[in-house]
Amino acid sequence: MNRKVYLEDIPLDAAWRRFIATLEAADLWRPFDGEEIPVADALGRVTAEPIWARVSSPAYHAAAMDGYAVRSEDTIGATETAPVRLAIVDGGGDSSRRLQAQYVDTGDPLPAWADAVIPIEHVHLIHQPASEPTTLAPDQATTRPVDQATIRPPDQATTRLIYIEILASVAPWSNVRSMGEDMVATELALPANHTLRPVDLGAIAGCGYASLKVRRRPRVAIIPTGTELITAEQAARAGVKPGDIIEYNSIVLAAEVEQWGGLPTRYPIVPDDYDLIKAAVLEAAPEHDLVLVNAGSSAGSEDYTARIVEELGTLLVHGVAVRPGHPVILGTIQSPISKSQTPNSKLQTLTPVIGIPGYPVSAALTGEIFVEPLLAKWRGQPPLRKPTMRATITRKLLSPMGEDEWVRVTVGRVGDRVIAAPLSRGAGVITSLARADGIVRIPRFSEGVNAGDEVTVELYTTPDEIERTIVHIGSHDLTLDLLAQFLAEKSGRRFVSANAGSLGGLIALRRGEAHLAGSHLLDPETGEYNISYVKQYLPGTPVSLVTLLRREQGLIVTKGNPKRIESLAHLARPDVRFVNRQRGAGTRVLLDYRLGQLGIAPEQVRGYEREEYTHLAVAAAVQSGVADCGLGVRAAARALDLDFVPVEWERYDLVIPDIYYESDLIKPLLDLLRSKGFPQAVAELPGYDPSLMGTVALT
Repeated sequence: MNRKVYLEDIPLDAAWRRFIATLEAADLWRPFDGEEIPVADALGRVTAEPIWARVSSPAYHAAAMDGYAVRSEDTIGATETAPVRLAIVDGGGDSSRRLQAQYVDTGDPLPAWADAVIPIEHVHLIHQPASEPTTLAPDQATTRPVDQATIRPPDQATTRLIYIEILASVAPWSNVRSMGEDMVATELALPANHTLRPVDLGAIAGCGYASLKVRRRPRVAIIPTGTELITAEQAARAGVKPGDIIEYNSIVLAAEVEQWGGLPTRYPIVPDDYDLIKAAVLEAAPEHDLVLVNAGSSAGSEDYTARIVEELGTLLVHGVAVRPGHPVILGTIQSPISKSQTPNSKLQTLTPVIGIPGYPVSAALTGEIFVEPLLAKWRGQPPLRKPTMRATITRKLLSPMGEDEWVRVTVGRVGDRVIAAPLSRGAGVITSLARADGIVRIPRFSEGVNAGDEVTVELYTTPDEIERTIVHIGSHDLTLDLLAQFLAEKSGRRFVSANAGSLGGLIALRRGEAHLAGSHLLDPETGEYNISYVKQYLPGTPVSLVTLLRREQGLIVTKGNPKRIESLAHLARPDVRFVNRQRGAGTRVLLDYRLGQLGIAPEQVRGYEREEYTHLAVAAAVQSGVADCGLGVRAAARALDLDFVPVEWERYDLVIPDIYYESDLIKPLLDLLRSKGFPQAVAELPGYDPSLMGTVALT
């Protein structure tokens, strides 16, 4: 099989123009026709035609309250000192007497002679025996407030005459729902291409409909490919062996399709075999409106998607200038019309095919960029537009000159500015997309953005959540995730964290980019933690140094410690491979201090230049075998079932400027540190001592 390299690498807008032109020529770039469904099943569907009211609502003049229907003219002149008495029932008295009031429940038709309703709480009932004269002086009547036992008049066989007495007049049509108040027959209730909400279903039913026509939901086939893939069920049952990759892109893509109003079908994993992938595409195309082939879209020896699309139809685009999502494939194939659509299986139809890159972030964002707009068109909707917000970027970002880049960021308000902190840009880091509050687009032909630049963030979250967000930039610690969990449960606050090292956190505070920074910087001269660094990097800024915990630092080593690494002195051995933390991290400062005491130069440590940004990343490097050891906390070693060589205990503080320390935003966090539940949870983790948690070390 000849390898297929990129046909071209075209701009995003050019790729879309080419794709749309082909779909328009095949009459596929338009909303789908409608299908009839019951109103009760229509939530979230899109109307295929306008909804015109078949009946008026209400269809008659109706009482808007429980009370008495009256003629408003009969109430004129009623006051507290001169009440008006109206007859309800004439039970054997003067049969020529005009009925002046009639009891009605809410929603009852208004009698033809009435034009107002008096609520029951605004009337008095007056009972008069029929044997007495039909006209009584007021002092001969028994008057009492209405209660539940007397709100309904007796039937016409009663021997009593009943009146109501009112203390104020009512205007015409008071407490009445006029015919057609909600909707008049033939009036437009809902337009075509409207996404139906719960209240819309009530409006449709109220207009006289039991069913309606909605756009057919697009059917989307998702075919994951790759010999190395295993299902999540297989991984949970038997574990993950070297070379295995858990297949979850199809789960993400299917969820996206469903969220965007489509009907996804996830196919079983197809190995990297040309004929098998081709057969899966041919099977899926007749029954679906769109086929997504995940992975195999690049230019490797087992990337077959482009060749298959070209053989079965037309390859329109192979390679788009976007990042992540660079090796996208757009094309169409000819396939027989499904027998469920027509008995003549010889007829051919055009089915769009999109080759989705295999990296998880690329796959998810390709769905947003290419799949969502296509499904929206078929559903008669405009493409999804996320809410946007202007924000200040926290660090410089270089970007490839010829590509549009989607950068994932966390977002929070710090002071009077909204801050966007970039997350990992790796195409395989799905957690960066899960943690992202939004996307910053860096357009092609720009070199990137500088720290402090204003950018537009397309939000995944809501502005309200951003206002409830506590922004932490600084040293990584495993308990920060636990803190975020407790905060969300106890107070509804969000806690987002960017791992920039202790020094990076102090610099972020100085630039006004965070509410607090985790720090564990050892002063070699005093043996104290953090105080001298705070004074150096935040001069003139009142801060509170709140102790989070003490934690045990040491060497994370391979299970069983086969190289018998027993102290930092052993890092100078030529057979020991080390993995370091990034420059500015408190752990790096500690390492350099102790190596200096031992007389060991950085050049003597094999792997000193290899850097990771978290304790767990250090542990993962040791577990994977690329390093024999790395300096980190005991909890990280325990998390990945590695061994640990203790070095020393250190204090980890939260540096909080007083302007935030005294704010309502931070108060739930401080309360949590001084509670019982969170410190107890931290104490259960290996290598942590929360006994000083919540104490203020510096103000």
